[in-house]
Amino acid sequence: MQASLRLAGELGPDRLTTATVARNVGLTQPAIFRHFATKQDLWDAITDYIGKTMEAGWAEAAQCNGTPAQRLRCLVAVQLRLIQSTPAIPAILFSRELHSRNVALRKALFGLMRRFGGLVARCIAQARDVGEFRDDLDPDDAALLIIGLIQGLALRWSLSGRAFGLAKEGGRLLDIQLRGFAPLPATTTRNRRPR
Repeated sequence: MQASLRLAGELGPDRLTTATVARNVGLTQPAIFRHFATKQDLWDAITDYIGKTMEAGWAEAAQCNGTPAQRLRCLVAVQLRLIQSTPAIPAILFSRELHSRNVALRKALFGLMRRFGGLVARCIAQARDVGEFRDDLDPDDAALLIIGLIQGLALRWSLSGRAFGLAKEGGRLLDIQLRGFAPLPATTTRNRRPR
C-alpha cells in the first residue's frame, strides 16, 4: 500500500501499474497478483487503506480538547497533515480519468468526503449552538466551504510542486474563513448621526 500510494503521488494514479509496483517493492508482477487478483483489487485495497487512515485521523481529532471551533481546527489540521504526508490523495481525488474508469473508487472516495463533511458540519453546528459562530450559519453549507478550502489548497499545493507547508497554510486560511462565521457585532444607533 505504501509503495502504491507513493508511486501514485509521484507518477500520477493513471500511470500506476502493477508492473511498476512490483518493480518498486522487489517482486515480480505475478507475485503482486497473488496478493491482488486484479488491478481493481489493488485500487480497492488502496481506497480502503486511505479510508481507514482518514478515519483514524478523524478519531484522533475528536479527542481534541477545547471549544467546538477548536475541535474543528483540529479536524481540518489532521486532514491537511494526512494529505501532506500522502500526496497521492489529492492526485487520486482529482484524477478525472481514474474516476471515469473506476466507478467503485469514485463512490468510495465520495463516501469518505461525505463522512468528513458530516464531521465538519457537526463541529460547526456545535460552535453555532454555543455562540462561537453566527446563529444564521447553515452547518452543511459552511462545511462545504471548508471542504472547498481544503480541496483548493490541496490542488494549489500539488500544482506548486508542494512548495509550501500545507498544514500551516491551511491553518492560516481556515482562521480567515472562521472569522466569516463569527457572530456579527451588535449595531448601535447611539453612534450614528441622524441624516
